[in-house]
Amino acid sequence: MTTANTWFITGASSGLGLSLTQRVLAAGHRVVATSRRGALPVQHPSLTVLRLHPADRGECRRAVEEVYEVAGRLDVLVNNAGYGLVGAVEEVSEEQARAILDVDLLGPLWLTQAVLPLMRAQGRGHIVQISSTGGVGAMPMLGLYNAAKWGLEAFTESLAGEVRSMGVRATLVEIGAMDTQWATSGMQFSAPLPGYDELRQRLFGTSVVPWPSEPGATGGGSTPEAIAEAILAHVNAEEGPLRLVLGEGAADQIRMVLDQRQRDYALQPGFQAES
Repeated sequence: MTTANTWFITGASSGLGLSLTQRVLAAGHRVVATSRRGALPVQHPSLTVLRLHPADRGECRRAVEEVYEVAGRLDVLVNNAGYGLVGAVEEVSEEQARAILDVDLLGPLWLTQAVLPLMRAQGRGHIVQISSTGGVGAMPMLGLYNAAKWGLEAFTESLAGEVRSMGVRATLVEIGAMDTQWATSGMQFSAPLPGYDELRQRLFGTSVVPWPSEPGATGGGSTPEAIAEAILAHVNAEEGPLRLVLGEGAADQIRMVLDQRQRDYALQPGFQAES
């Protein structure tokens, strides 16, 4: 894409969403950015900020209608809003399970459904889903977060085959370690059961929930600015893979998951190589 386009970016008040908003604006595009507070720490003549709770399907549709009214088109949707939840499957409450699926899985679905009629009518568009290496494999204590990301990956892979011939692209951005507050102040925790304290200590170096963090501490890894730059380059390209792997350690993590999965299947009679 060489001409100015309209981007719709959710969860843009901080972290990757904010970095991507700033990078896209600097490249000369128009951005409609959303946050739950309806405010961003930046201003720009080509920036429109909307308040949005992504779990509300009607609110998602109204936001997309407003984007179209403001810009007359919608070229790129980035479903970035989401959060993490630490807790064993047994520990997670019904309220927590429904909440993270609402935001991390159903929010992207509602917005994807809302933008597709516009993109199909235009004959072009790009839907970018911010996933993670947790959308490929799962680890103890992140089961519901992983469930949301696996669901996101599943419907997006299906979507890609449904809309490719209509000029609409879909991308899953599988991110590894990134230097944001996602793993610190942006993390939520289930109420701990003592039976999992030993596992918490082994995995995280502490059994304390929530784990202690210094003000302003981040999760380490690649910078959100570098991730944003790579996403912009991918969208600008004429074509590219469904899965875009970014961030420190991401490729190694995914390779380990796929190797283990292949070993598991190889143990089944139907998957054993013929002699």
